[in-house]
Amino acid sequence: MARRITTITPKVLTQRLRTLERDGLVVRTYHAEVPPRVEYEISDLGRSLAPLFSALSKWSVNLEEVERARAAYDARQRNRRG
Repeated sequence: MARRITTITPKVLTQRLRTLERDGLVVRTYHAEVPPRVEYEISDLGRSLAPLFSALSKWSVNLEEVERARAAYDARQRNRRG
């Protein structure tokens, strides 16, 4: 997975994965090999979030409208100040 993620540092990725492991959303498996290897997989609890992520994915078609609303809001704020 780390090879495909380019916008997060290894340190931050490790911190996030440990948090997800602590929350029970992922399972970490350590392999005592040379070099050592660690695998992460989504737990059953993590998989239970699939409907939520599906709904968010479907809703994301609205992001352009959100950006338009932000731009309109920012323009109104600038006009009030100026």
